[in-house]
Amino acid sequence: MRNNRLQGIVTAGRWTLPAVIFICIICWIATGFMSNINYLGSANYAPLGIWSEIVQTTPLWTNKIAGFVLYAAMGYFLIEMNNVFGIIRMRASVQTSLYFLFITACPSLHLLYPGDIASVTFLISLFFLFKCYHLRYPASNLFLSFAFMGMGTLFFPQLVFFIPLWLAGAIKFQAFTLRSFCAALVGFTFPYWFLFGHAFFYQKMELFYQPFTEMFNFYPIDYKTQMPLWEILTLAYLFILYITSIIHYAQKGYQDKIQVRSYLDFLFIVSLYTFAFIGLQPDFAMNLLPILLVPISFLTAHFFVLTNTKGSNLFFICATIGLILLFAFNLWILL
Repeated sequence: MRNNRLQGIVTAGRWTLPAVIFICIICWIATGFMSNINYLGSANYAPLGIWSEIVQTTPLWTNKIAGFVLYAAMGYFLIEMNNVFGIIRMRASVQTSLYFLFITACPSLHLLYPGDIASVTFLISLFFLFKCYHLRYPASNLFLSFAFMGMGTLFFPQLVFFIPLWLAGAIKFQAFTLRSFCAALVGFTFPYWFLFGHAFFYQKMELFYQPFTEMFNFYPIDYKTQMPLWEILTLAYLFILYITSIIHYAQKGYQDKIQVRSYLDFLFIVSLYTFAFIGLQPDFAMNLLPILLVPISFLTAHFFVLTNTKGSNLFFICATIGLILLFAFNLWILL
């Protein structure tokens, strides 16, 4: 009966990911010709000087290709991450398909933002944090996890506010000791040693100071000017998927292993934390959206793959139609 429903056919089909990749490539090409995508964001938020230089010295088409390659690498890593940790115990590519579709539905994200680079380091950091689960000697993995988080703050300094969440995750995974805490502290500062050496050698110490000054730079909240309608609709759509995944997990979460439940609990917390972050600082929405899509893709895939009821099939159809309408609206406002 599962295979007779559209949800089962799509989530269990071996051609789902290739079909999604083909559709996404066509949509990326179409949006490149049909819309004039430029950098979006609040006038308050100014990217780091080194990132501004990269944007100004590279043509727009190069930036789009770089963004596509980066997202493709992210999608592949999502598959590998699921293969290692077994977050979804059936098909391992649904989360990647959803991630590609979410990115494609937001043409404004097709450019390369600082948050995109930060999302890569975020995902790799999450990988090493999950590897710390019940390890007897977790210091090396925690060092790598925080080193990648520190690397991400070089591009998007506000990523530093995820550090308390990572420490709480280390405690939840029973990997927090004095030794591992020191390893995490050294790991986070590790990228800054190289930044200091570069800035000192070339006498550009402002490059070293700028991430620290930007980390705690908060902007006044004004949703009318800081959050366009497409961002609000996109976040509302993702939040509906998030709430639906929570309801399913609350009812059927006992079927997963204890270790997987710990991973899912952490992903739920990270998602909620990111939603709250965007709500409190909408200036950073364009940089936080790629980060938010990582846990949302896993949680939504977990829901779609592990349900087979009439209600879930109806919700799957509605979610698919909603994603198509969201893409059409986001593309329309860029024409």
